[in-house]
Amino acid sequence: MAYVNGNLALQPKRKPQQKQVIRETKRTLVKRKSLPVQEKLLYLFTVLICVVVAGIIIFRYAQIYDMNLQIKKMNAEYHAMNIEVEDLKKQVEMLGDPERIRKMAELQGMVSNLEGGITVNKGEIDPKTAMRE
Repeated sequence: MAYVNGNLALQPKRKPQQKQVIRETKRTLVKRKSLPVQEKLLYLFTVLICVVVAGIIIFRYAQIYDMNLQIKKMNAEYHAMNIEVEDLKKQVEMLGDPERIRKMAELQGMVSNLEGGITVNKGEIDPKTAMRE
């Protein structure tokens, strides 16, 4: 065997072992008390009331949004009907033109009298008067 560490007498001195002192400590655990039932119910009802109020507000906003949508639809229908009414007024003016009515009457075989009535020829000898004053 090889000589590695030298003589045992030359080894460093070991410190004398000290006794470890063990201290006993007592810990007191603080157990937290749970909330009383009344307080739990109070919190529960508070949360429920907040949810109900928020639901009512959201419901009202939904109704307002729906009403605005209906108003927009009605305005669009109103404008479309106004355009249609203007078109129909133009047609009434065009169809109510006396010259046009006279031409249509002549095309259908009606003849005007000097008395102011319009007679219709039915192929008979005696013409019938269509209008009298």
